[in-house]
Amino acid sequence: MPLTLLWVVSPSTEVCSGFGVTESLVSRSTSNGRSKRMSKKQESWNSWTFNVARHQKRTGFPVLSSMVANPTGEMAVLSSEQRVYDVVLKQAALVNRELSSRDDLDLDVKPDIAVPGTLSLLTEAYDRCSEVCAEYAKTFYLGTQLMTPAKRKAIWAIYVWCRRTDELVDGPNASHITPTALDRWEARLEDLFRGRPFDMLDAALSNTVTKFPIDIQPFKDMIEGMRTDLRKSRYKNFDELYLYCYYVAGTVGLMSVPVMGIAPESKASTESVYNAALALGIANQLTNILRDVGEDARRGRVYLPQDELAQAGLSDEDIFAGRVTEKWRTFMKKQIKRARMFFDQAENGVSELSSASRWPVWASLLLYRQILDEIEANDYNSFTKRAYVSKSKKLLALPIAYARSIVPPRSTTNLVKV
Repeated sequence: MPLTLLWVVSPSTEVCSGFGVTESLVSRSTSNGRSKRMSKKQESWNSWTFNVARHQKRTGFPVLSSMVANPTGEMAVLSSEQRVYDVVLKQAALVNRELSSRDDLDLDVKPDIAVPGTLSLLTEAYDRCSEVCAEYAKTFYLGTQLMTPAKRKAIWAIYVWCRRTDELVDGPNASHITPTALDRWEARLEDLFRGRPFDMLDAALSNTVTKFPIDIQPFKDMIEGMRTDLRKSRYKNFDELYLYCYYVAGTVGLMSVPVMGIAPESKASTESVYNAALALGIANQLTNILRDVGEDARRGRVYLPQDELAQAGLSDEDIFAGRVTEKWRTFMKKQIKRARMFFDQAENGVSELSSASRWPVWASLLLYRQILDEIEANDYNSFTKRAYVSKSKKLLALPIAYARSIVPPRSTTNLVKV
């Protein structure tokens, strides 16, 4: 399933060999271990519990969960949303530490260290990232031109790494990728965060993470999403699907917010902006899923909640048969409603970003949300018709996105502070 890159791009799968990723991963041998710790602060738990209750009351969508012991030792419900929320808190805390002696949230960029010969190589590396972004994410690339040079180069570097990661399991050489190969890719990630890049494109990201408060966890989580694609082709409920959407798309928002920056005049909490970035990633990936039902089915994959299919009187057989029935239309209407809910949540946070970063994100939100309109226009036939936004509609959306990008940040009345 294609992931959503930098809050905007659902990449095609044509250039894996051009990135030179697969050969190095398949041929090299290394070992790697992973560990995660879940934050268990009582205040985080209480805040999340309130948000879940509010979410259920407002939307009617259940939050399915597993039982664990909460910070007080009592048995409580832990969903994928809580697991992801802990990552959000960690990312926000990292940025807040960087801002401990600052009055604004638009981070200064650390300058490059002038080691003889390295600046020219870095320039070449970022230029290559720019070329890839310009070729495969044209609309987003255009929007990045409003950013400062340092920020747009960093966003290009993140884009390229995400694209290379996605190509591992969705590109032309995907059949050669094994869990061991993904372990090697993760080891490469850890090396580049330590300042030991493997190739030119790694070098661009390695330089980027030294200049912005970017944490490695969302990158590791994206790789975990690729592992999920290797071993899993069904999702029993939305709780499982939500975690997958976070892995392959929500992570991108967490990677990019430290680069894009929060407007100095914003009164929103850092956590609320990160939550909005996460919501946009989830919304975009849900849109991908609803658009690509037929394409995924031909690959033996069903990225739809199995329990909700059953409740609608549908099964995998109906998906593989590609039948557009009233049951299917009713099911799709509910799924589209959910995706739009996440887009609505994302809107509040976009306006809080630094002014130079808002345009490409607004363009992402507006264009991706229009894909849902096109699915409806196709009578919910995602089996044989691919919903897409025409060039003329894209062109019309760009000035609208720009107009929204110059509106000052909203007040905190529409954002839940945590």
